[in-house]
Amino acid sequence: MPRLRHLLTLLPLTLAASLAHAEEWPAPIKQIEAKGAKIIGSFDAPGGLKGYAAQYQNRGMALYLTADGQHVLAGNLYDAKGNDLSTAPLEKLVYAPMAKEIWAKMEQSSWIQDGDKNAPRTVYLFSDPNCPYCNMFWEQARPWVKAGKVQLRHIMVGIIREDSPGKSAALLASKDTAQALQEHESAGKASKLKALAKIPAEIQAKLDANMKLMDELELSATPAIFYLDDKGQLQQQQGAPSPDKLGKILGPK
Repeated sequence: MPRLRHLLTLLPLTLAASLAHAEEWPAPIKQIEAKGAKIIGSFDAPGGLKGYAAQYQNRGMALYLTADGQHVLAGNLYDAKGNDLSTAPLEKLVYAPMAKEIWAKMEQSSWIQDGDKNAPRTVYLFSDPNCPYCNMFWEQARPWVKAGKVQLRHIMVGIIREDSPGKSAALLASKDTAQALQEHESAGKASKLKALAKIPAEIQAKLDANMKLMDELELSATPAIFYLDDKGQLQQQQGAPSPDKLGKILGPK
């Protein structure tokens, strides 16, 4: 599974101010900052260079200040063996905090629990009630969910059909949201879930917030699946995964 590098750079980094060192940046670094980059912090670099981690146009960027303090290079730095020396500093200073922020935002979103709340693994997915691939992933995940090993958290949105928002609203407004989701997904195409004709304001607010988060992540389709890999790093899967990817997302059976 490829790293979630591009997706992580799509979310505004609100932690930048708290992560940035309370120091005066050198003049060349200030000039980069003036062009719109957020300077997150500094790190050691070889060859008399001083490294700086920045976020520019929603991407992580490594800057290297020359020994004279008068010039700055932007880009990746490689050693004689071809190792990228920029990856680790950017991961630590830029991408890891961004991943934590994304996970926290999903935790705070309006989701429906599917599985044991004490399951050792949690997987989030943006889900539309009319999405056949969401239903496919729901089916794929049953062995893990029923075994108590995985809890799916369905972040409900409405993007596929005209009645999708109303159906998501109906699920979120149910007295037992988990049971309502279970009945809907287990029925598949035969589901009798009816869209709410009038969505209550508090439910609409939840849907709007979920859609806002989806837009921030620049996601355009469901299911969009998020999980933490064995190293605790955030990963993403778009669409129902192939069988060989299920173990990476859901863990061992």
